[in-house]
Amino acid sequence: MNFTLECEQEIDGRWIAEVPELPGVLSYGDSASDAMSKAEILALRVIADRLEHGDSELLSNPSDGV
Repeated sequence: MNFTLECEQEIDGRWIAEVPELPGVLSYGDSASDAMSKAEILALRVIADRLEHGDSELLSNPSDGV
């Protein structure tokens, strides 16, 4: 299962990373790697929560992630 992880730098210098296939999964960091690492951890928590509660619809057919 693959998801897209997008990362970009904000005007204020912070980095933001998000997983578009999982609404609400986004995180800020002082560096690109920091933001991406935090977003990955959050994505795993969201996926685990959905599986635990039987909500795996999105997980069975993610859009064309990398």
